[in-house]
Amino acid sequence: MTWASSDTRATVLGPGDVERNPTGSRGTIYDDPLSFNKSRKSEDELSALRKRSRTGRRIADYQRRQNDLIDSLLMPMEAHSEQARQAEEANRLPVRIAIYASLGSNIVLSGLQLYAAITSGSLSFLATAIDSVFDPASNFVLDWLHRKSEKLDLNKWPVGGSRLETTGNIVYGERLVHVMAAVNLVVVTEAARTIITHKGDDLNDFYLPSVIAVSVALGVKIMLFLYCFTIRQHSSQVQVLWEDHRNDLFVNGFGLLMSSGGSKWAWYLDPMGGLIIALGTMASWARTIYHEFELLTGKSAEPDFLHLVTYKAMTYTSDIISVDTVRAYHSGPNIIVEVDIVMDEQLSLRHTHDVSQMLQDKLETLPGVERAYVHVDYESTHTPEHRKKE
Repeated sequence: MTWASSDTRATVLGPGDVERNPTGSRGTIYDDPLSFNKSRKSEDELSALRKRSRTGRRIADYQRRQNDLIDSLLMPMEAHSEQARQAEEANRLPVRIAIYASLGSNIVLSGLQLYAAITSGSLSFLATAIDSVFDPASNFVLDWLHRKSEKLDLNKWPVGGSRLETTGNIVYGERLVHVMAAVNLVVVTEAARTIITHKGDDLNDFYLPSVIAVSVALGVKIMLFLYCFTIRQHSSQVQVLWEDHRNDLFVNGFGLLMSSGGSKWAWYLDPMGGLIIALGTMASWARTIYHEFELLTGKSAEPDFLHLVTYKAMTYTSDIISVDTVRAYHSGPNIIVEVDIVMDEQLSLRHTHDVSQMLQDKLETLPGVERAYVHVDYESTHTPEHRKKE
């Protein structure tokens, strides 16, 4: 992929220099060499679009996302880093609260749900209890791995500990799925046996304390879900916790509905609920493991991030004739960036080295970037480097 250069690019920055307007906020005027601001829509234009029709609202939402993308592209790289740093500092305490509140709540709620399952004999409540019992262990392992990854000896592990957290999640999740599969197999077997062998239309007994216990667990999960939702973008740990609470909302809510339905409407709703929850829980954990595998095996970064890296490389200095290739892919939770740029072959080695090194340093200031590599060439007609041999 080749991106044409522009004659209006900013001059190259020297070591220690800072791009203009590094604070970064909506309305701040940045250098705009490719005239992206001409594509922006004002708030009045967006409001007018939203009033037209449902199609107009979709167009307005799309254009608002385009405005946000333009803001992101034009914002200096230092501003991205500074915003991430400020957000991390501002959310450090809320993140710790989310982690420890989730851990403490899950310990208490697992006991409540075990009580509900044992006293009621409900298969739906048993399936929810099995899921809740493993939550405290997963929270503890997640926090331990995060702490361990920050303390690894860089002499022994030069790439740092970012991949340890992802690897640990995969190993722990895989073992957890095996254990949960074995336990849930009992629930599935019992649910199937109950449905097949049950005779008559007698409803199940309704045990109010069990319903109250699971209702309390559901209410706490709703509060944890809403709290983690507001800060999930500032911590990979909180993101995982938010996904766990989201899944528990379905598990607890559906279990409560099916168990109560088995006591009030039809007896078979309770064993069906246990069967569905057991299978759904295993599928949810398998999906989580698959996502972690994607991060560890080099899944591509989001398109908006690729756009940002490409634009920053294109407009960094007029000495860069074009950007040949941009790759950004995960290495655990963080991202590796590779950029191939084209410069005039008449320039000195010292100058091309300095430009590529400064661009590399700039790219590594972007939030989430673990390492950046900038390769310099004098033409773009060759076969892309490092292409996998077939």
